[in-house]
Amino acid sequence: MRLARPAAAVAAVLAALATTASPAHAATNDPLYAKQYGPQQVHAEAAWATSTGLGAVIAVVDTGVDLTHPDLAGKLVAGATFIGCNPSCGNGDWKGPDGVAQSEDTHGTHVSGIAAAATNNGVGIAGVAPDAKVMPVKVLEAGSGSYEDIANGVRWAADHGADVINMSLGGLQGTQALALTGLETSLQDAILYAKGKGVAIIAAAGNDSVPVCNSPGFDDGVLCVVSTDKREARSAFSSGPIRRDLNAVAAPGGSLVPVCGEDIVSTVPAGTSSSGATCGYGDAYDEYAGTSMATPHVAGVAALLAAQGRSADAIYSALRSTARTPGTGTRGVFTPTYGYGIVDAAAAVAS
Repeated sequence: MRLARPAAAVAAVLAALATTASPAHAATNDPLYAKQYGPQQVHAEAAWATSTGLGAVIAVVDTGVDLTHPDLAGKLVAGATFIGCNPSCGNGDWKGPDGVAQSEDTHGTHVSGIAAAATNNGVGIAGVAPDAKVMPVKVLEAGSGSYEDIANGVRWAADHGADVINMSLGGLQGTQALALTGLETSLQDAILYAKGKGVAIIAAAGNDSVPVCNSPGFDDGVLCVVSTDKREARSAFSSGPIRRDLNAVAAPGGSLVPVCGEDIVSTVPAGTSSSGATCGYGDAYDEYAGTSMATPHVAGVAALLAAQGRSADAIYSALRSTARTPGTGTRGVFTPTYGYGIVDAAAAVAS
């Protein structure tokens, strides 16, 4: 659920807004950390003294991952590909079984970097869970896929050691009814299977600007994630957080304002960046916006908690109870704007 954004803004607009930007102070040696606001908004760095995610595995069930990316290559465990096949017909690489790169399939690489890019390695960005591993599970080709393939990927991840599953994907509004009415239950069944094995499943709310989480963010067993911008306002494009059990939180996913630094910078396959040159990121990093980008911030924090030995239910509880609502000072209070609030890694690992 990535949203496209213009590669560049008008120079005068860039110059005017540059004076109001407030990049984070770089506390790691990752050169783009100062251009990230996601880890700072979720207080990730303050959590690392307690947990770095060491030993936890985040399965990114998505479009696959660039297995050679310098910020990810050393962070990967064995993956799998499910594109019209079961058992697997690949290793989770973003190019898929045919070996052909699709522009839409840079998505999974971007999601993976947000969650767990190598940190303090002098390269690129910092991940929310710097010592967690990434399991690439490719279930989408050219940005789309079937319920069956996604369900196969979820089950495979649960059977192969995932502690957290990140699902930055979803159907159109209205597809929630498929599971509710029993017309299509393969993905809901797979989610409940994974949850039963102790896996925390984190899913995107969707980008339709409606108050209800899309499926699978709407489904039982899932924590739904809505998006905030760099000012901690709810992103205009974000759906959610209403769902049956109100199991929803918020995290940074950008604004779609066509200015460098407004959206979420993360890893992409080399040569595919549309904003890298304009914004000074290079050709292997790019800015995307969407609840897709909010979700791995939460999955990263979930990995910090999983590394502490917490169950999936305990992870959900900690994320909800310590989440903060901007402007109110409250924590763990549900609102129709933020769900239970913006996740707070430092508070969660200390809870």
